Amino acid sequence: MIANIVLFQAGWLACVLGAAHGHVREGALAALAIVAWHIARAARPAREAALAAGAALLGLAFETALVQAGWVRFASGVLLEGAAPYWMVALWALFATTLNESLRWLQARLWAAALFGGVGGPLAYYAGARLGALELVQPTAMLAALALAWALATPLLLVAARRLHRSP
Repeated sequence: MIANIVLFQAGWLACVLGAAHGHVREGALAALAIVAWHIARAARPAREAALAAGAALLGLAFETALVQAGWVRFASGVLLEGAAPYWMVALWALFATTLNESLRWLQARLWAAALFGGVGGPLAYYAGARLGALELVQPTAMLAALALAWALATPLLLVAARRLHRSP
């Protein structure tokens, strides 16, 4: 569990600092290497890969919606104008590596998961903005939207993780 926490934080920092300092590709590759390592050592690798892919797709849709709404700007890592940058999508896959490891305890406590996501999600974006990886165009609206979205997304992803882990 400690390794999962440390690797998640290292991957987050690699992506955010990479995006802020012109090393987007290296940051995203570091995060994806952590995801690959996690999947390779998982008891059910195919299910962990499906969870990471599902989280990445959810992240792509969510981050693109934020860009389209004009609430956030990303200076680097954008492959298609108006879409989420690939390093943010990598962060969503990286987050999925915590769902059956360090955040497993939240799977049976969905209200706590909603609170965790509602507070932690906006704090992560705020920190990323302060480090220079993104710009919060409308900070108040953006942080409120993030709190609501992460309060929903965190329990949703934990339920998906639990179902994938427990199914035969």
